[in-house]
Amino acid sequence: MRTQHHSVTNLAFRSFSTRRPGTPAYVLVHGIGMSHRYFRPLHHELATDAEVHAVDLPGFGGVPKPGRTPGIRETADALGRVLDELRVRDAVLVGQSMGSQWVVELARLRPDLTRGVVALGPVVDSARREAVTQALLLARDSALEPPRLNGIVVSDYLRCGPVWYARQAVHMLRYPIEERVSGVGVPLLLMRGSDDPIASQEWVERLAARAPIAEVAVIEGHRHLAHFTAPRETAERIRDFSSRARRRSAPAAGPARESPHPPAR
Repeated sequence: MRTQHHSVTNLAFRSFSTRRPGTPAYVLVHGIGMSHRYFRPLHHELATDAEVHAVDLPGFGGVPKPGRTPGIRETADALGRVLDELRVRDAVLVGQSMGSQWVVELARLRPDLTRGVVALGPVVDSARREAVTQALLLARDSALEPPRLNGIVVSDYLRCGPVWYARQAVHMLRYPIEERVSGVGVPLLLMRGSDDPIASQEWVERLAARAPIAEVAVIEGHRHLAHFTAPRETAERIRDFSSRARRRSAPAAGPARESPHPPAR
């Protein structure tokens, strides 16, 4: 795995890449307060037969904090230029929690980079957008996640720090992902753990109904961080989705289908 540091308009990024030319490419984007570390099991699973890039965003995972607080669009635009430096094209963008906002925005801004989008535990439910509500849901989820995982979460939160977390949380709570998914022109997979209190089934189905081409997948018996607790099953779902997205975009005779995929359970 190769580590690289990037700077785009004074925003610092760090990438962790497993190169496998000629194979599907995946880009992993963490959620608020987190880093590439909680993606390691999923990165390992996907990298057995694909190229994988996990990216730490500005201010997270020990990456330097900028002198300003970039919004979702600015960070997504800069992330696209990082992927240009990495020569990534035709990738499936995988975002977890707040990471789903960055990858949805990137897909809108840079369709040339994007084969499909995977939103793992997407936030923020428009019916539960209050900061206090989200904090209580996060605490409820964390109480039942494995201790090893919570160790990663706590240490990453400490590296992020409360001030940067709070500044980014303002953008997270305001970003209307339920509106932005309507402009994603590639297939979208919305995936959640069946016991996730943050991204409910009703919420992800509502998002799927707003997107042009979307499907829903559920990892039974897992919570908000199902990609860590069930990396093999998560990777299998992502691979299957990627294959369908590639078949869909392949040249074919006659008009393309316009109806979305039905929700998959």
